[in-house]
Amino acid sequence: VSCWRTGDGCRLLGSWLLTSPPFSCRFNWSELVPLRLWGRTLGLQTERSQFLLEGMPFRIFGGSMHYFRVPREYWEDRMLKMKACGLNTLTTYVPWNLHEQTRGKFDFSENLDLEAFLSLAAKNGLWVILRPGPYICSEWDLGGLPSWLLQDPEMQLRTTYKGFTEAVDAYFDHLMPIVVPLQYKRGGPIIAVQVENEYGSYAKDPNYMAYVKMALLSRGIVELLMTSDNKNGLSFGLVEGALATVNFQKLEPGTPLVHFNSVFVLVQRDQPKMVMEYWTGWFDNWGGPHYHCLSFTEMVNTVASILKLGASINLYMFHGGTNFGFMNGALKTDEYKSDVTSYDYDAVLTEAGDYTSKFFKLRQLFSTIIGQPLPLPPMIESKASYGAILLHQYISLWDVLPSLVQPIKSEFPVNMENLQLNDSSGQSYGYVLYETVIFGGGHLHSRDHVRDRAQVFVNTMYVGELDYNTVELSLPEGQGFRQLRLLVENRGRVNYGLALNEQRKGLIGDIFLNKTPLRNFKIYSLEMKPDFLKSLRHTAGWSAVPDYFVGPAFFRGRLWIEHQPQDTFLKLQGWEKGVVFVNGHNLGRYWKIGPQETLYLPGPWLWKGSNEIIIFEERTAGRIIQSVDIPYLGRTQYVD
Repeated sequence: VSCWRTGDGCRLLGSWLLTSPPFSCRFNWSELVPLRLWGRTLGLQTERSQFLLEGMPFRIFGGSMHYFRVPREYWEDRMLKMKACGLNTLTTYVPWNLHEQTRGKFDFSENLDLEAFLSLAAKNGLWVILRPGPYICSEWDLGGLPSWLLQDPEMQLRTTYKGFTEAVDAYFDHLMPIVVPLQYKRGGPIIAVQVENEYGSYAKDPNYMAYVKMALLSRGIVELLMTSDNKNGLSFGLVEGALATVNFQKLEPGTPLVHFNSVFVLVQRDQPKMVMEYWTGWFDNWGGPHYHCLSFTEMVNTVASILKLGASINLYMFHGGTNFGFMNGALKTDEYKSDVTSYDYDAVLTEAGDYTSKFFKLRQLFSTIIGQPLPLPPMIESKASYGAILLHQYISLWDVLPSLVQPIKSEFPVNMENLQLNDSSGQSYGYVLYETVIFGGGHLHSRDHVRDRAQVFVNTMYVGELDYNTVELSLPEGQGFRQLRLLVENRGRVNYGLALNEQRKGLIGDIFLNKTPLRNFKIYSLEMKPDFLKSLRHTAGWSAVPDYFVGPAFFRGRLWIEHQPQDTFLKLQGWEKGVVFVNGHNLGRYWKIGPQETLYLPGPWLWKGSNEIIIFEERTAGRIIQSVDIPYLGRTQYVD
């Protein structure tokens, strides 16, 4: 392998010279691309402190992008931007809960076409590190695990508990036939596969990682295996035969390079160093600020320091995308906090795929190291401002229920996952309405059995809310029998930490009125899937929107587009909390508490001509929404 020399050295960011051995070898890997290597036999290997690809020294310059967070029509655009930044490797998770939403029924079509995504990466000269889980974290509902696993009251997720491993085995039996032919040694782009994800911070079962490794190997995975953990969990997430990699954002103060080296020396001497997740930004929670964790200068200086050590790196995220639908995750430490719809992440590309300052600074850095011109960055897609959109019709939830949803009758409250729906796979996302009959009023107590937030109604009169912080309400007295209704929202399951087994949603136990548990419920599932929206569209009873209306209700309007549709952002000023659907696509949640104030609407989901917009508003509705060409993700807070 020929080498290029820096001569007197190439000054990087004016801080130090690239004269150390890791930068002496040529980083022009133009011939090391998926479509130019034939007769492959060796794959990605480790030789002391460096990677070899087909026997040649190789450095991984990676970036994370998740096919399930980006409209399929934009996959290639984002990949070309990776190449233009100087990256040679794409990393992606695989979300089990999307591919097997109903137990035993698998979906790898349209935006979930993993084979097409990986093949497109190869076409565009990108290698792939695949992170198939089964658990992925990723600020994704239940860390990517399907909610129907929680139907088992004894379930122990991420362990060798039989109920879990049987489900993983069935899933891998369908996933791996797609993955195996796309491995490097089969002529595909996959050069490495991750064993689970950040298990060192969970570590409930010492046999689990060996089980996952064998589940991969026994189904034909032959490429290099890796693990991935933060520095505190690194030594607890190891499995023999897999290269350990680390996740972090900032180097330790003082002597950061020494500390970085020591982390790896403790777990694996004389092996290549890799940062699997170098966090380019951070995610937001509802009710909090919009985080900026580090400036582009600080980020690039840290990346340069990592590379100076000879390490490989993966930028998490290169392009974050969007938690479309109800798929956002949540955190639970001292309190429960659900994640916002946007997964912009303050990443290298914005939520809509636009360049940031981080992109150009990283491109400059990687171009210096590679020693040759990079491809020109693709033109960014124009954004449109379509102006005000009038929501001219509405229908109350109470009016639409009888014609759309058949209730389940139960003496006791039933949690969302255990409802007899979806071929016995339960309900995964959205809302559940619990309805029962009460006599009189008094003291209503949830005993902390609401997951995650319930609006309480007597007949159709709003009384208040129950959640993690509010567990009791006073119900007004009244004559005769009345309906008590609890509209419960699943705001997102926790995706990280030790509370995964406790993520059942809806009512997870009894609700008490004057210390007596309520009984005899009618339970309405409001998962708001496409079939529900189709039925809603043709339901009789839509009326003109009054000057003032308090929900819950559905609102309908039209966006007319004269020319080729473009990306836009919907601003819901004056609306309180709910979900937006455009042409049947669930754009995700909005909530007036912020920080996020606009929802991303991709151009490929719009049509020339008439576009249908349906909003489910829980409480206070506006009359219009605004289509704007600039997103607003909230007041910025810088995090040290």
